Amino acid sequence: MNEFREGQFSTNLTSKQKISLLKMLRKNRPEFAIGEEALGKIRGHYIELYLDVERPYPPILRRPPYPASLETRKEIEKQINKLLDMDFIRRIGHNEIVEITTPVLITWNDGKYRLCGDFRALDNYKKTDMYPIPRISNAIDKLAKAKCITKIYYMKGFHQNGVKPNSMKLLRII
Repeated sequence: MNEFREGQFSTNLTSKQKISLLKMLRKNRPEFAIGEEALGKIRGHYIELYLDVERPYPPILRRPPYPASLETRKEIEKQINKLLDMDFIRRIGHNEIVEITTPVLITWNDGKYRLCGDFRALDNYKKTDMYPIPRISNAIDKLAKAKCITKIYYMKGFHQNGVKPNSMKLLRII
Protein backbone atom coordinates (compact mmCIF):
# COMPACT_ATOMS: atom_id res chain seq x y z
CA MET A 1 0.00 0.00 0.00
CA ASN A 2 3.04 2.25 0.14
CA GLU A 3 2.56 3.42 -3.46
CA PHE A 4 -0.88 4.79 -2.49
CA ARG A 5 0.18 6.54 0.72
CA GLU A 6 1.33 9.64 -1.14
CA GLY A 7 -2.13 10.12 -2.67
CA GLN A 8 -4.35 12.84 -1.35
CA PHE A 9 -7.47 11.74 0.46
CA SER A 10 -10.34 13.86 1.62
CA THR A 11 -9.87 15.28 5.10
CA ASN A 12 -13.50 14.27 5.75
CA LEU A 13 -12.59 10.55 5.72
CA THR A 14 -12.22 8.77 9.03
CA SER A 15 -9.18 6.57 9.68
CA LYS A 16 -11.35 3.49 9.15
CA GLN A 17 -12.57 4.83 5.78
CA LYS A 18 -8.99 5.61 4.69
CA ILE A 19 -7.87 2.08 5.58
CA SER A 20 -10.85 0.63 3.70
CA LEU A 21 -10.01 2.78 0.68
CA LEU A 22 -6.34 1.73 0.77
CA LYS A 23 -7.37 -1.95 0.90
CA MET A 24 -9.62 -1.48 -2.13
CA LEU A 25 -6.82 0.28 -4.02
CA ARG A 26 -4.39 -2.50 -3.21
CA LYS A 27 -6.87 -5.20 -4.25
CA ASN A 28 -7.37 -3.45 -7.60
CA ARG A 29 -3.73 -2.40 -8.04
CA PRO A 30 -3.39 -3.49 -11.73
CA GLU A 31 -6.10 -0.99 -12.72
CA PHE A 32 -4.17 2.02 -11.43
CA ALA A 33 -1.19 3.79 -12.94
CA ILE A 34 1.50 4.36 -10.36
CA GLY A 35 4.39 6.60 -11.34
CA GLU A 36 4.83 8.68 -14.43
CA GLU A 37 5.44 5.93 -16.98
CA ALA A 38 3.11 3.22 -15.71
CA LEU A 39 -0.27 2.49 -17.27
CA GLY A 40 -3.33 1.15 -15.52
CA LYS A 41 -5.22 -1.66 -17.18
CA ILE A 42 -8.99 -1.81 -17.02
CA ARG A 43 -10.20 -5.41 -17.03
CA GLY A 44 -13.65 -6.63 -17.92
CA HIS A 45 -14.64 -3.59 -19.99
CA TYR A 46 -14.05 -4.00 -23.69
CA ILE A 47 -14.47 -1.77 -26.69
CA GLU A 48 -15.86 -3.29 -29.84
CA LEU A 49 -15.61 -1.70 -33.25
CA TYR A 50 -18.36 -2.64 -35.67
CA LEU A 51 -17.75 -2.53 -39.43
CA ASP A 52 -20.54 -2.54 -41.97
CA VAL A 53 -20.27 -6.07 -43.38
CA GLU A 54 -21.72 -5.05 -46.75
CA ARG A 55 -18.62 -3.05 -47.60
CA PRO A 56 -15.15 -4.50 -48.22
CA TYR A 57 -12.39 -4.01 -45.73
CA PRO A 58 -10.85 -0.58 -46.33
CA PRO A 59 -7.78 -0.98 -48.55
CA ILE A 60 -6.58 2.46 -47.44
CA LEU A 61 -5.55 0.87 -44.14
CA ARG A 62 -2.87 -1.06 -46.01
CA ARG A 63 -0.86 2.04 -46.85
CA PRO A 64 2.87 2.35 -46.15
CA PRO A 65 4.15 4.26 -43.12
CA TYR A 66 4.30 8.03 -43.20
CA PRO A 67 7.75 9.47 -43.95
CA ALA A 68 9.62 9.87 -40.67
CA SER A 69 13.05 11.00 -39.61
CA LEU A 70 15.52 8.51 -38.16
CA GLU A 71 14.91 10.02 -34.71
CA THR A 72 11.13 9.59 -35.07
CA ARG A 73 11.48 5.98 -36.29
CA LYS A 74 13.70 5.19 -33.29
CA GLU A 75 11.12 6.73 -30.94
CA ILE A 76 8.30 4.73 -32.58
CA GLU A 77 10.33 1.54 -32.12
CA LYS A 78 11.02 2.49 -28.49
CA GLN A 79 7.30 3.15 -27.84
CA ILE A 80 6.31 -0.15 -29.49
CA ASN A 81 8.84 -2.09 -27.40
CA LYS A 82 7.61 -0.37 -24.25
CA LEU A 83 3.98 -1.30 -25.00
CA LEU A 84 5.04 -4.88 -25.82
CA ASP A 85 6.91 -5.12 -22.50
CA MET A 86 3.84 -3.83 -20.65
CA ASP A 87 1.65 -6.39 -22.44
CA PHE A 88 -0.65 -3.73 -23.93
CA ILE A 89 0.05 -4.82 -27.49
CA ARG A 90 1.26 -8.08 -28.99
CA ARG A 91 3.21 -9.11 -32.05
CA ILE A 92 1.21 -10.39 -35.00
CA GLY A 93 1.58 -14.12 -35.63
CA HIS A 94 3.03 -15.46 -38.89
CA ASN A 95 -0.29 -17.05 -39.92
CA GLU A 96 -2.46 -14.01 -39.23
CA ILE A 97 -3.98 -11.93 -42.00
CA VAL A 98 -2.26 -8.60 -41.65
CA GLU A 99 -4.43 -5.50 -41.94
CA ILE A 100 -2.45 -2.62 -40.54
CA THR A 101 -2.61 1.11 -40.15
CA THR A 102 0.14 3.65 -39.88
CA PRO A 103 1.56 4.57 -36.47
CA VAL A 104 1.65 8.25 -35.58
CA LEU A 105 3.89 9.73 -32.92
CA ILE A 106 2.20 12.53 -30.97
CA THR A 107 4.42 14.99 -29.11
CA TRP A 108 3.06 16.46 -25.89
CA ASN A 109 3.79 19.97 -24.66
CA ASP A 110 6.37 18.62 -22.23
CA GLY A 111 8.30 16.92 -25.05
CA LYS A 112 7.15 13.37 -24.23
CA TYR A 113 5.68 11.12 -26.89
CA ARG A 114 2.59 8.97 -27.30
CA LEU A 115 2.22 6.34 -29.99
CA CYS A 116 -1.16 6.27 -31.75
CA GLY A 117 -2.58 4.63 -34.84
CA ASP A 118 -4.15 6.66 -37.64
CA PHE A 119 -7.53 4.93 -37.84
CA ARG A 120 -9.41 7.70 -39.65
CA ALA A 121 -9.98 5.39 -42.61
CA LEU A 122 -12.30 3.27 -40.44
CA ASP A 123 -14.73 6.16 -40.00
CA ASN A 124 -16.44 5.43 -43.32
CA TYR A 125 -16.74 1.71 -42.58
CA LYS A 126 -17.82 1.43 -38.98
CA LYS A 127 -21.40 1.50 -37.80
CA THR A 128 -22.30 4.54 -35.74
CA ASP A 129 -23.24 3.91 -32.13
CA MET A 130 -26.12 6.33 -31.60
CA TYR A 131 -25.89 5.98 -27.80
CA PRO A 132 -22.20 5.48 -26.94
CA ILE A 133 -22.58 6.45 -23.27
CA PRO A 134 -25.41 5.86 -20.82
CA ARG A 135 -27.88 8.62 -20.06
CA ILE A 136 -26.47 10.96 -17.44
CA SER A 137 -29.68 10.75 -15.38
CA ASN A 138 -29.32 6.94 -15.22
CA ALA A 139 -25.68 7.25 -14.15
CA ILE A 140 -26.62 9.73 -11.40
CA ASP A 141 -29.42 7.41 -10.21
CA LYS A 142 -26.86 4.60 -9.84
CA LEU A 143 -24.62 6.89 -7.78
CA ALA A 144 -27.44 7.56 -5.29
CA LYS A 145 -26.61 4.35 -3.41
CA ALA A 146 -22.86 4.93 -3.49
CA LYS A 147 -20.97 5.07 -0.21
CA CYS A 148 -17.96 6.75 -1.76
CA ILE A 149 -17.51 8.67 -5.00
CA THR A 150 -14.09 9.33 -6.45
CA LYS A 151 -12.71 11.23 -9.38
CA ILE A 152 -9.74 9.44 -10.91
CA TYR A 153 -7.49 10.93 -13.54
CA TYR A 154 -6.68 8.14 -15.96
CA MET A 155 -3.11 8.72 -17.10
CA LYS A 156 -2.51 7.90 -20.72
CA GLY A 157 -6.06 6.66 -21.20
CA PHE A 158 -5.41 5.73 -24.83
CA HIS A 159 -4.17 2.29 -23.78
CA GLN A 160 -6.42 1.49 -20.85
CA ASN A 161 -9.32 -0.32 -22.46
CA GLY A 162 -9.15 -3.85 -23.73
CA VAL A 163 -10.54 -4.69 -27.16
CA LYS A 164 -12.70 -7.71 -27.94
CA PRO A 165 -10.81 -10.36 -29.96
CA ASN A 166 -12.96 -9.96 -33.09
CA SER A 167 -12.05 -6.26 -33.22
CA MET A 168 -8.30 -6.61 -32.66
CA LYS A 169 -7.61 -7.14 -36.35
CA LEU A 170 -8.92 -3.62 -37.02
CA LEU A 171 -6.53 -1.95 -34.61
CA ARG A 172 -3.12 -3.14 -35.79
CA ILE A 173 -0.22 -0.79 -36.23
CA ILE A 174 3.16 -1.43 -37.78
